[in-house]
Amino acid sequence: MFIKQINSIAEVSVGAWNRLVQDKDPFVSHEFLSALELSGSVCAETGWLPRHILVYRQQQLIAAMPLYLKDHSWGEYVFDQQWADAYYQSGMDYYPKWLNAVPFTPCQGQRLLIDQGEDIMAVIRLCLDHIQRLSERKNISSLHSLFPNRTQMEELKQQLLIREGVQFHWFNRGYRDFTDYLQSFTARQRKNINKERRKIAEQGIELVRLTGAEIFERHWQVFFGFYQRTYLKKGQYPYLNEDFFQRLSQTMTEQILLVLALKGQQPVGAALSLIGGNTLYGRYWGCQQEYDGLHFEACYYQGLEFCLDRGLKRFDSGAQGEHKISRGFEPVMTYSAHWIQNPRFSSLIADFLRRERPLMRQYLQDCRSLLPFKIDDR
Repeated sequence: MFIKQINSIAEVSVGAWNRLVQDKDPFVSHEFLSALELSGSVCAETGWLPRHILVYRQQQLIAAMPLYLKDHSWGEYVFDQQWADAYYQSGMDYYPKWLNAVPFTPCQGQRLLIDQGEDIMAVIRLCLDHIQRLSERKNISSLHSLFPNRTQMEELKQQLLIREGVQFHWFNRGYRDFTDYLQSFTARQRKNINKERRKIAEQGIELVRLTGAEIFERHWQVFFGFYQRTYLKKGQYPYLNEDFFQRLSQTMTEQILLVLALKGQQPVGAALSLIGGNTLYGRYWGCQQEYDGLHFEACYYQGLEFCLDRGLKRFDSGAQGEHKISRGFEPVMTYSAHWIQNPRFSSLIADFLRRERPLMRQYLQDCRSLLPFKIDDR
């Protein structure tokens, strides 16, 4: 085996890269990562330098690691700014650092794409050895692998420090439809959700779900206007630009779910999700103005109904959001894996993670106790 490091995903063919993607994960696909780069959402100016690792056996690509060199911690959803501050106070540089992740995407998945039948531990050791030698030579402080799935976390923890977090995901327990799903709730919370959904109709709002060829250029323009507004009203610029979404519309339309909210046939809100093999990923949202319950309807309930219609097993609605618990989203552990070059800081961070871990596990249990399901359905 040998390694090649590239400065753009364009240096490897779509077919060779995507052959390694499991479960139709949209975020590690060549199309998604390419859209990030070609749109300029990921580039030197935004502080994300692509430095992807390719692993070959003879002339066959057998593994790939999405990798970026970063000079900040924005757009990651795993917060290490305290670590950076500690470096700074010690007169050391935390940046640049390596990031093995999907930019701006807190969704679990493959962080090492690998051919079936290959020795994953041998490939991990090869990649880490390359990164560590390069880090020593170029004074790069660390490597951070964000949101690996549980299987890859178990493999990475043999070499790296593991950090735990919590998100809220929905699981399809074989429900026939949304009404059947609500039957698993306590009567009080079932009443609350039905009341919440009725408010949408009472405000004269209709929801429409569009996929694939049903999504036209005008729909993308409407969506981006709302998405951009979400950031601008906070005095921020969105991480992702309009060209990024235009590229998704050209290359990934069959993996897109667009929910439009209409009031008097005029769009007033939109939510965009991506579709994997058995998972729906809720990602982007925006609205013209605030309507009571619209965010929950467009971003959660419409997604749940889509999962039930399509037989999808899981709905990953993104980072944070304790408000999801009462709507049936269950707390799940997420992971990140870290290598710190400096031995003293590696020891300090390992100690921090040991103390943080039981707090996260207790938080998960506390959240689980708040789920709205009847006792027999938990």
